[in-house]
Amino acid sequence: MTLLEFFDWISRHPQFLLIWHGMIPLAALLMWLIGSGEGHQAPWKYLYTVLVYATMVPAILALSLNIYLFLFERRSILDANLFIQVLPIVSGFLTLALIKQNVRFSQIPGFDRISGLAWMIFATLAFMWVLDRTRIYIVSIMPFWQGMLIFVALFLVIRYGW
Repeated sequence: MTLLEFFDWISRHPQFLLIWHGMIPLAALLMWLIGSGEGHQAPWKYLYTVLVYATMVPAILALSLNIYLFLFERRSILDANLFIQVLPIVSGFLTLALIKQNVRFSQIPGFDRISGLAWMIFATLAFMWVLDRTRIYIVSIMPFWQGMLIFVALFLVIRYGW
């Protein structure tokens, strides 16, 4: 099964994504109501970790897919699949907003790792985009030190995420 076949299958059976991305913000809302003010304590912060990873990994992948499709493939935003490209991002932001009501992100174990993963993926995509769009005539017009400065900055962003 290819990735395109998987996306087609998910598009034909969206109930799985709707249940998954509806369940996670609902769980965050219930945890906020039940454990209000106790989010930094031991059982709650680990449950928040599970929710953060369960929603942010698909959201990061969906956002990366959107960046790839819009920048590299030059697809129209009107062709976006709502279940695959939009729903995980909306669910991720909604879940993070609900979690933030009860606990600071710095108190959630592993939150720095997931944000580092996001930085690393987006910096790599930016680096690939710059390499894809760079042409010989642009390199000859742009001073070499400016090109190197751009690549060093992207490398530092990747290193910061790592």
